[in-house]
Amino acid sequence: MAAPSTKSRLLAVVWCFLMPLGVIGGYLGVGFAVVAAVGEPILGTIVLGGVVFLLVGAARLLRPGWLAYEPAARPLPETPRLTRMVLGGLALAFLAGQSLALWLYSLGGSTGFDQSVQARQDAGVIAALLLALVAAPLAEEMLFRGLLYPLLRRRIGIIGSVLVTTTVFGLVHGNVVQFASTLPLAVLLALVYERTRVLWPCVLMHLGFNLVATFVPPVLVTPLANPVSALLLITAFLGCALMLYRKIATPTVLLADEPAMDMGDGKEGDPRTV
Repeated sequence: MAAPSTKSRLLAVVWCFLMPLGVIGGYLGVGFAVVAAVGEPILGTIVLGGVVFLLVGAARLLRPGWLAYEPAARPLPETPRLTRMVLGGLALAFLAGQSLALWLYSLGGSTGFDQSVQARQDAGVIAALLLALVAAPLAEEMLFRGLLYPLLRRRIGIIGSVLVTTTVFGLVHGNVVQFASTLPLAVLLALVYERTRVLWPCVLMHLGFNLVATFVPPVLVTPLANPVSALLLITAFLGCALMLYRKIATPTVLLADEPAMDMGDGKEGDPRTV
């Protein structure tokens, strides 16, 4: 297979900038309008989640070709083993993200995070739970794994798509604490979507992550707020993510009479379900 030309590489780089800007710009524009109309930030964010879910869901249902990419997902005989790997990765993602976030918060705090916590408290328990356990998992998975990741993946490989989606996902949370805590989760969710090409496993994992983050007493994770724990847990998570990536991205050997387009980019993957 011929190496990509300089022009195609340049177009891929431009695509990596324009797609996130377009998706997030549209999301924020609609978000500001919805929050202004509702008049309360948490309730407005919940309504925005419903709007995103309906719009992206309709696009995926009515125009699936817009978000399809090669190589197509293929069955994998190791689903139970991969399920255990993903669940282990989810536990490590939570611990690594919490450790890094708590350590960073202990160094200098985070005004943005404090304001986010205060807004949830002001909105009340029901609204905060609706946001964390319903609106956020549905809307964010639709937006990031259901829209942005496939658009990126149409032009670039798995690693580039995962890194860009993960970075944008963290930045949208608006503060260093939530940015750090969500990075491992975003990596794992992108890999799971690459394996499955469906969103319900990602939504369930996101919901489980938020559920644990909401109800686990802070005293149980506070001991992780140090650089040693953060480094060890992040290293362990990256090891798990690398093993999962290798399962996903193993190149397929083609028969002599198979068309070259089925080779993809040499980074093809068989997504998996949890």
